[in-house]
Amino acid sequence: MNTLLDTIWYFCYITVELVVLFIVITALVEIILMYIPQEKISKKIEKAGFFGNVIAAGFGALTPFCACSTIPMTVGFLNAGVPFGATMSFLIASPLLNPIIIAMLGALVGIKAMLVYVAIAFICSVLFGWVLQKVDAQKYVKNVRLKPQACCSGGNDNPIETKKLPWIQKIAIALRAGWDTLRPIIWYLLIGVALGAIIYGYMPSDWVLKIAGPDNPFAVPVAAIIGVPLYIRAETAIPIGVALMGKGMSIGAVIALVIGGAGMAIPEMSMLASIFKKKLVAMIVAVIFLTAVISGYLFNILL
Repeated sequence: MNTLLDTIWYFCYITVELVVLFIVITALVEIILMYIPQEKISKKIEKAGFFGNVIAAGFGALTPFCACSTIPMTVGFLNAGVPFGATMSFLIASPLLNPIIIAMLGALVGIKAMLVYVAIAFICSVLFGWVLQKVDAQKYVKNVRLKPQACCSGGNDNPIETKKLPWIQKIAIALRAGWDTLRPIIWYLLIGVALGAIIYGYMPSDWVLKIAGPDNPFAVPVAAIIGVPLYIRAETAIPIGVALMGKGMSIGAVIALVIGGAGMAIPEMSMLASIFKKKLVAMIVAVIFLTAVISGYLFNILL
């Protein structure tokens, strides 16, 4: 009975924490984006050389886009003449450095782990974007123009007009956008928290420690391999990973699982195949895998 009560308490506590965190962080990002015209960002990236990769990765980190927004924006960058490497840095950073993922890691794993994750993912996004340009991967881009799809909620259709509104209206719009963004994925979050609660309450620690503990050198790449094709949403994976970590799973394996799942979602892979040839899609999968493995091992070393 005590174990059941602990499991229920864990589920309720983590659910409330993550729902509030999700809405607040999304609302803050919405307000910030009201003051950042995307056209100016595109022009700055175009003229910045290698530093354009840094700007693009930073812009990708700021934007909580799903695949149906990230991919059309990627095509928009390419059509606008933004360097290919910078565009790839944006494409890699957008899912990995999603503000929601960062906030969830900070709340559930700790600020130090969050900062390490941000630093590693950001550096990998910048460097791998640069590498893809150096190997001339741009030749594998199809000549397409993709229109944004209406599967994402939230976002400002006209940031210039929104910027002129009173602050009360801006906050109301931002909070509504936060809820609209959460609503389609809330079941993923609840499933993740529920599975995490069950793991927290009932899964044997010795078994987890043996399979994916810090002493198993293969735990990180295996977690990364599982994460890439499986598409475990970060909102689902992080609560599960935190519960597994409490049972003895290494933090590196948790991070590898999160990066694999968040970086190569099934919808994103299918949309990438519509604008990139198979070789470039395979390169991006390899980049996500390497990022997951590098991050996982560095986490185990540093933390």
